[in-house]
Parts: sequence; structure tokens; C-alpha cells
Amino acid sequence: MTGLIQNVLIPVGEGYETVDLQIEADRIGAIQPAPLQTSTDSYPDLVLPGFVNAHTHSVQAWQRGLIPQLPLELWLADVLDTTPTTLEHHYLGAISTAVDTLMSGGTCLIDHAYLVMGKEVETIAALARGYKEVGIRAVIAPLLQDLPFVLGLPGGCSLPQTAAPYSTAALLEILENIVRQCHEPQAGIYIGVGPTGFQRCSDDLIQGCVEVSERYNLCRHTHLLETRSQQLLAQERYGRSAVEHLQHLGFLDHRTTLAHGVWLTEQDMKILAKTGSTVVHNPVSNLRLGSGIAPILKCLAAGVNVAIGCDGAASNDGQDLLEAIKLSAILHNVTDFDYRNWLTPKRVVELAALGGSRGINLADQTGSLEVGKQADLVRYDLDDLSMLPQTDVLQLLVLGRPDRVVQDVWVGGKQVVAEGKVLTVDVDNLRQELRLRNQFVNKPTFTTIQSIESHYRSNLQRF
Repeated sequence: MTGLIQNVLIPVGEGYETVDLQIEADRIGAIQPAPLQTSTDSYPDLVLPGFVNAHTHSVQAWQRGLIPQLPLELWLADVLDTTPTTLEHHYLGAISTAVDTLMSGGTCLIDHAYLVMGKEVETIAALARGYKEVGIRAVIAPLLQDLPFVLGLPGGCSLPQTAAPYSTAALLEILENIVRQCHEPQAGIYIGVGPTGFQRCSDDLIQGCVEVSERYNLCRHTHLLETRSQQLLAQERYGRSAVEHLQHLGFLDHRTTLAHGVWLTEQDMKILAKTGSTVVHNPVSNLRLGSGIAPILKCLAAGVNVAIGCDGAASNDGQDLLEAIKLSAILHNVTDFDYRNWLTPKRVVELAALGGSRGINLADQTGSLEVGKQADLVRYDLDDLSMLPQTDVLQLLVLGRPDRVVQDVWVGGKQVVAEGKVLTVDVDNLRQELRLRNQFVNKPTFTTIQSIESHYRSNLQRF
């Protein structure tokens, strides 16, 4: 696309400038001062770089509002009982997640993707098809594990175990097949490696993922220290922190994004800063699951790159990036009473955009408004009632309750949202599919939780 976005505000320094933005093919071609406007009938709109939804699980679109309020380890048992297993559900989950991301300011996401057993390559292909149809960038990291579910709990080795369905070697072969068939950077689809987390992955699997990442220059994505239980498990299993162990295995580098990091120590943060790894902050799910408050201010002070994610809809019950950004901005005010260290709206927007782009190794291409970068842009309607009266527009967007303010979205110069409407897919049809294919009109029966809840509760005093 070639076109001109006229008379819009962009953040510059501590203020704003009114500019015209030129899009040339897939890039920002020019940013020039806008001619003086004499009309006072409306305000200029705001343009920001697209955010990165840096951690989600798209198929959980079907589980929003489904799982009771539980801690992660018990919640996950209910998730496993209710995860859809058809390719069509995965495909529609990707479309739903992509649309929600676009309409809350995102132009890219990281999907830590659940796989349909026996149809692993087909699952990723279905997700990629959905993302390409919507027109969003997507890093798809197949979620892999080779240890039994119960071993993810402290003392879980004492519980009855069901063997993992695939060997480590078989999982790595599946991963390579996915990369060969589905990795399409030119189409905005990037395959990453996605071991679920140290708690359910062998060292051989994590190191195998590192080797695949090196061979194909892929991003790495995993869960890390979401709960106190996982912190205890790392000490129990390795005699050192999970971060120290991942560093030992070679998993940490500038292409690595680590979802959560709620229970990081200061030494962990030093390692993450040294290796260039990114912590993905998911404040909504961390509170929903009672996991804790991630030490984001300390991470930033230590030099760790931070991005922002929604997490899956089973632990968020939505996919609203602006909600996650607002919570990221205000939650940490209670963790440091020196208000000079608090996150400003401008800073948290930078984390959501450039911090996310750094995490997926695209900071030279996206994440900021610079000539020559990809035109991944979002235009916000400042005439919406939720943005009036106009004071500081970033503060209104981040700290307020903006309502349907995403006006236009471009990804790689292609317009995918215009005047608040998605152009690339039929949202009315999506709405109908979500109604018709809902498997949980009636409350499901959760069974897996029954096998672990007493063990979990017996360890509560350790948490």
C-alpha cells in the first residue's frame, strides 16, 4: 500500500507533534509536520506503533469464562479437561484472538500453541491460516512437554504418573517438521520453539529446542516461575534457580521470551539482563490465578527487557491488550512507594510496542515510529467519548477506560482495520461460529483436578 495518514498526533519526547505519515509499500516512508489546521470541529487522531501481545494461547478463546478461580496448578488441570481437539476450533481460536488483539492496539502476537495429538503440523498450519487471513503478524511457538503432568508439582513424583505420549526425539522431529512446513517470515508467520516450561520438560527437550532455534534462527518462548510452587520445584529438582538452570542449558538469549517471571530473584534478573532475555508481563492472569505480582520495576532497573501479554483467555477471560497495559501501568505503584520509579503511560506503551518487538527479534523492523521501519500502525479515535475532554492523550488511553477507540490498523503497510471495522475477515460470521461451536453450554465435569488437589493442598504451607 502507498498512502498518506494526515494530521495525526504522535508522541515525541515528553509531548506530541502533529504530523503526516507516509506509507510506502510495507514501510513508513516519511514523517513530516502536518500543515496547520484551522478547524476546531475535531481533534487529530493519535497514531502509535502496534503493540505485541507477547504471550497468549489462542485455542483458549473457547474457554473464556469457563474455568473457576483457582491457583495455576489446579486451574491447569481444568484447562486440560476442556481444551478443544478439533482443527476447526484451533483455526477459529486463532481468528478470534487475532481480531481481539487488533481491536485493542496489537499488530503482532506470540501464540504458545496447544497441539492436537496426531495432527501437530496440521494444528500449526490451521493457526497460521487464521492469522494470515486476518493479516496479523504471529510468532507461533508449539507448546511441547515430555514429562508427566504431575511432575510439574513439588513432590509430584510421589503421585501416579501417566507417561507422556511422545518421546523427546519424536517431539523434536515434530517441531522440525512444523518449522519446515509452516515458517513463513515473508508472510508474517514466524515459528518459534516453545517448551511449556522447565517443570514439565526434560533437559534433553529444552536443549533440543535450543538446537532447532539455532539451526533455523527461531525465537524461543516458555513459561517461567509463574508460581511459588515452580520456584520450589526448581530447587527440589536442580538445587538451583530455574533461571540458572535455563542459562546452563543455553536457552537464554536475545531471542528468548519468558512468560510471567513472578518469582524471579535479583540474581535471576542479573542473568536475564546479561543474556538479553525478555520477561513477558501478564498482570491480568497473574492476579486471576493468585500467582503474585511480577517484579517488573526491579527487572527494568536491572536492565531486563520487558514486554506485555494477555495470556490465554482461560486465565484472562478476554484478550484486551489495553486492559493488560493499564494494569501494567498501575499495579506496580503498590510495590514501590517511591513514585519516581512508577511506570508512566509513555513508558508502558514503549514496553508493549518496542519491548515486545525486541523480544521477538524484530526491533529493527517494528515497535517504533521511524522512517524505514515496517508500517505496523494503529490509529486511535480521540473524538470518542471515552477520550474526551482531551487532556493528555496517552494518559487517557492507558489509564482511562477507552471504548472502541481503535479506528484504523495497518500491518506491513496493509490496512486491516478501517473506521473500527475489520476488513479481512467476516466478524459477524466469526460471532456465529463461536456461538454454534461452543462445546460448553452446560458446565463441564472437571476430573483431572481430583487426582492432584489433595496433594496440592498438603503442600500449601510451603507456598
